[in-house]
Amino acid sequence: MTQSLSTKQLCDYTSAQLNHIFPDGDIVNLGSELFLVEAALIRLDRCFREVSLKHYFDGQSTIFNHLFSDHYVMYLWYLSNEMFLAKGKCNIANKLYYLNKTLHGLDCMYDTLMPEIFLLFHSSGTMLGKASYGDYFIALQGCTVGSQKGKYPVFGKGVSLTANSSVIGDCNIGNRCTISTRTTIFQKNLAEDETAFMNFEIGQLEIKRSDVCYAQYFFNTNLKSLK
Repeated sequence: MTQSLSTKQLCDYTSAQLNHIFPDGDIVNLGSELFLVEAALIRLDRCFREVSLKHYFDGQSTIFNHLFSDHYVMYLWYLSNEMFLAKGKCNIANKLYYLNKTLHGLDCMYDTLMPEIFLLFHSSGTMLGKASYGDYFIALQGCTVGSQKGKYPVFGKGVSLTANSSVIGDCNIGNRCTISTRTTIFQKNLAEDETAFMNFEIGQLEIKRSDVCYAQYFFNTNLKSLK
């Protein structure tokens, strides 16, 4: 991975952010947790290697720029998750979650079971609850994944939530489905390869089959081959 900061510099940088935003006297030194930062970067590299965008993967090396917020939001989530897996619901995991929420407007807890490969774009106002997520998941800004009476959605592979869309409750969303802008799926299932969109002229939800899902434009893998 080509990094804009060395791993040591990244530890110092993120530690400084945490200690500045949370001046509670409980000083964070991620240099002492170097193996967890390295583990987060390994997962980030694995994810970015699947991305077709050249500023994520140039065909030879993945790229991580700490000043590109769509990169940094992913790094912070992976790091918060690594911290949780190693130490449970500790102060550093809580601070990393809170830092991500402060910097990027993302509300996704460190114990959410996000998939190995996913992307977050323009994440402001996005809340990802404890649903079941498949690989090649994408969420843009203003998205909500939430529960109804304790039931969360189940997402297949290659599902995209575009800007200001929501999936709530007991929903089974099939592989390669796309939820279009300002569209809400509530307690409803979608079959594979369907696009759900709100027809604003008549104020009704409509569903159509799609030959190419939205997520395909962002990943190198042929998502049609996924089952």
